[in-house]
Amino acid sequence: MHFKELEELGRVSSELLQIGKDTPVWLFEGHMGAGKTTLIKALCNQLGVKSHVQSPTFSLVNEYEAGGKLVYHFDFYRIKDETEALDMGVEEYFDSGYFCFVEWPGKIESLWPLNYLLVHMEADESGMRTLAVKRV
Repeated sequence: MHFKELEELGRVSSELLQIGKDTPVWLFEGHMGAGKTTLIKALCNQLGVKSHVQSPTFSLVNEYEAGGKLVYHFDFYRIKDETEALDMGVEEYFDSGYFCFVEWPGKIESLWPLNYLLVHMEADESGMRTLAVKRV
């Protein structure tokens, strides 16, 4: 899946939600600046989140209400080890059945659930984004 313009995020996020609608935990991989947070904002918008969506870089997790359901947005970029994620109850979030969008999942690799949607993002010099999506 490819996109370049922000206007395309509605279509891209809608397509992703069709692919991953039955998979609550989504792992977003990609370099800094690849567009992970921007894509998660678009996904939250598609799900009906009305509040401001931003990366939970310092809080580790943000919780959003979406039409009577919850959406959890994680950013593990700054954690030192998996113990921090365990201490904040990441496994309970993953088991909740609600969407869990995880940035920097490589920092907690041994805590990944058995089933998840892996979204790998890359951006080239022209701003073209490439998404590789894999359901595990």
